[in-house]
Amino acid sequence: MPIQIISESELRSCVFMDAEGFRAIADGFTEMARGNVTLPPILRIDIEDHRGEVDVKTAYIHGLESFAIKIAAGFLENYRLGLPTGSGMMVLVSAETGRPIALLLDNGYLTDLRTGLAGAVAADFLCRQAITTAGVIGSGTQARFQIRGLAMVRSFERLLVYGIEPDAVVRYTKEMRAELGIDVQIAESAEAVVRNSDVVVTCTPSREPYLRADWLHPGLHLTCMGSDSEDKQEVHAEVFEKVDRIVCDQRDQCFRLGELHHALEAGILSQDSEIFELGELTSGEKPGRLDDSQITFCDLTGVGVQDTMIARLAYQKASELGLGIQIEGENEV
Repeated sequence: MPIQIISESELRSCVFMDAEGFRAIADGFTEMARGNVTLPPILRIDIEDHRGEVDVKTAYIHGLESFAIKIAAGFLENYRLGLPTGSGMMVLVSAETGRPIALLLDNGYLTDLRTGLAGAVAADFLCRQAITTAGVIGSGTQARFQIRGLAMVRSFERLLVYGIEPDAVVRYTKEMRAELGIDVQIAESAEAVVRNSDVVVTCTPSREPYLRADWLHPGLHLTCMGSDSEDKQEVHAEVFEKVDRIVCDQRDQCFRLGELHHALEAGILSQDSEIFELGELTSGEKPGRLDDSQITFCDLTGVGVQDTMIARLAYQKASELGLGIQIEGENEV
């Protein structure tokens, strides 16, 4: 049985931050809400010697003919070697036979893409319709994808950015100004970003919380996606005492890994707190933002269903364009 191998450059040429990708990710969340997904826990290997980790995520959506197994690595010291901090690949597997269909050598691109699209889904349901200023804390790859996702669903005139690496922040500012055609300014602090923005996305690997409750203001939406392991935290737990509506990608996972995990430990949230999953919003089971004065919050930790949906879309698009090479697998018995 042949296996299709598709390179990063080929994947970048056929699957994008667009309406088709948005629908795929939203549909995946909807299937979760309907109970149509088998979602195992994340397998994570910490490589503390090199400030790295490798995560394995997967999900099977009942009735589909294939699913993805994703291997994603994040090594924070890679910049010293001139390498990206993130990398990875996805294997598309037949749900009928268990045999591999395709190897997507995306080097982390599809993970970046599906994470940015999840941010777009969250913003579409939770941001006010009319916004002027967006803010981002962090200046890496996901800071780019999250703001691209926001720009898919909302128009805004100004972007504020704060980060702790000055050169990276300057590069980010120049790139996003050229890409989005809007005013992009460097903020003096994370506090200035939050206080002066209508929507803020946090994209840092911080292990010490920095975002405080007294920075929040009516109408603000926060999407926080940096806390994807137990020891990461961007938001002080008391923020949740001031938030009106809390949404996450997957409740149990966020209570184990995300910002919700720290609020649970602090006793500010409980297992019975009113917290909705994105799939409940995309399926229409629950509403998103209720009025322009609410403070809304979305905790994104990354769910395997996103990987299956983006891998299937990428394989479909690449196949339609005749991309990739085929190698023969083992002979049939």
